[in-house]
Amino acid sequence: MLRVFRNEGRKGNDRVRKLKWKKARRRSRRRPGPACAVSAIRKGPLSKDLKPYSRECFYEVFEEEIHQVIVENQLFKPRERVAIGASGGKDSTVLAYVLSELNRRHNYGLDLFLLSVDEGITGYRDDSLETVKRNEIQYGLPLKIVSYKDLYGWTMDEIVKMIGLKNNCTFCGVFRRQALDRGAALLKVDKVATGHNADDIAETVLLNILRGDIARLSRCTSIVTGEDGPIPRCKPFKYTYEKEIVMYAYFKRLDYFSTECIYSPNAYRGFAREFIKDLERIRPRAILDIIQSGEDFRISTFTKMPEQGTCERCGYISSQKWCKACVLLEGLNRGLPKLGIGRSRGPNNDHKKGTKETNGAKSIESKQCGTLDF
Repeated sequence: MLRVFRNEGRKGNDRVRKLKWKKARRRSRRRPGPACAVSAIRKGPLSKDLKPYSRECFYEVFEEEIHQVIVENQLFKPRERVAIGASGGKDSTVLAYVLSELNRRHNYGLDLFLLSVDEGITGYRDDSLETVKRNEIQYGLPLKIVSYKDLYGWTMDEIVKMIGLKNNCTFCGVFRRQALDRGAALLKVDKVATGHNADDIAETVLLNILRGDIARLSRCTSIVTGEDGPIPRCKPFKYTYEKEIVMYAYFKRLDYFSTECIYSPNAYRGFAREFIKDLERIRPRAILDIIQSGEDFRISTFTKMPEQGTCERCGYISSQKWCKACVLLEGLNRGLPKLGIGRSRGPNNDHKKGTKETNGAKSIESKQCGTLDF
């Protein structure tokens, strides 16, 4: 009998707990969420800078911040031809959409184009380019695609097959920067706009510190770069967090490609990215603080900086006799893919002396690097 009474008591307590839980759940449903920081609309707020916003106000604040960055930094001039670096990912897709909207809304007077680089990565870039082609139709922007195969005679698949998964991002990064400029030259644009966001720039600051690359550290936080080169580049998303771009793309239901490059998991930048994300969880403003630190760095007057010139092979801007792309191509064509990896700059001494190439290796003259004049 005692056990029966005890069981009855337990069942009663369980019923009381369930009733309390149901009442608390009803109250939580009736209780309004935090008010929107702009219009006090109390529905599904999104977070930006630790402030709650309704979906409509989030769009408005996001777009207005980009507009203010463009105006305050005078990124564009009326009647300029601007190429948007389009990869099909979230950043470039949002940039294309927002620039199209702001150009129409604020009458910038810009001629906008989409410019994509086909690195030749099967199962990744071919799929993302299909997204860019859809964006061309959706936003009504002309699209130009340039490929590594046409410019350099190599695809990234072929390069990785030769060099392996280590250091392949070095080749891709160098070739892509130059390919964008060559594509921009074909479009005859005045400027290239890229989707680099605040997270990307903070990562670059850390990477340049870790590598001791003073020359790049001094300019990596600039919102406009390459003004002394063939075609300047600008970063309208310099102060925009990656998570804000993701939310904007998701809730606007923009058509973008979200798969990571199959060759990038071992990239050195990935470790800096993880470190930045850990910092952001502890202190959300850490990203902008790193950017500000990069802006405030001052290079000692005793530090010898490289002098900008032009590559003897292709005419591209370079601080050495040969640009980095030509050095990497020389290594690939001679069957020595590690020739341009690391600190080595310019052609090696054997080549300067005119020694014979390795058997079966093709001369760099047979490749198409430098077919465009700057």
